[in-house]
Amino acid sequence: MDNTILNFYSKIPITDVSRETCFDFESLISMIREKNNEINIISKKTAGITEIRERHILDSAQIIDFIDLNRNTTCDLGTGGGMPGLVIAIVMKKLKNSLRINLYEKSHHKCAFLKDVSKKLNLNTKIIQKDIFTIKNIETGTVMSRAFKPMPIILDLINRNFTKFNNIILFMGKSGKKILTETLKTWDLDYEKKKSITNNDSFIINIKKIKKKKL
Repeated sequence: MDNTILNFYSKIPITDVSRETCFDFESLISMIREKNNEINIISKKTAGITEIRERHILDSAQIIDFIDLNRNTTCDLGTGGGMPGLVIAIVMKKLKNSLRINLYEKSHHKCAFLKDVSKKLNLNTKIIQKDIFTIKNIETGTVMSRAFKPMPIILDLINRNFTKFNNIILFMGKSGKKILTETLKTWDLDYEKKKSITNNDSFIINIKKIKKKKL
């Protein structure tokens, strides 16, 4: 494998990204590009190899420091084409961690893609083809979501449908600061932020506790 590719993946905040892990990422990219010709896995605007590496793989992998590795499962809400869930599953494979990634997605075609990737790359995932808003009493460790629903809707969903979770990881874009400010008007949040390594205008938020305010 080209050293340029190995050096790129070394940006992921884990010790020693192996060649095997890089091969898995590159295989995922190839499968995304192939399937993207049939169904909308990712935007055509970000479907180039370099764009997928940076805007999808690296962007997803950067949350690894916030994942609760001591639980049995973590959840990816509305995973779509598997970001960040599939990427985190590849990292878990590298870390030899038994954490299972539960991927919630209601699209039949996308779920078929997720199952195919998981099988070919031998990933510890569970693909759940259901509307996450209809599932109750969910227990998990980390809840993560990327480009799914607005922050207040995700918080409402978790508040109603989850009976136990450790933390929530959300990807916040250019308007993230404004969205967070508005959200804090109706929610008390115990959270921390870190700047995105793929976009200077974006950040990752790790929420440890949520409580809806009584207005």
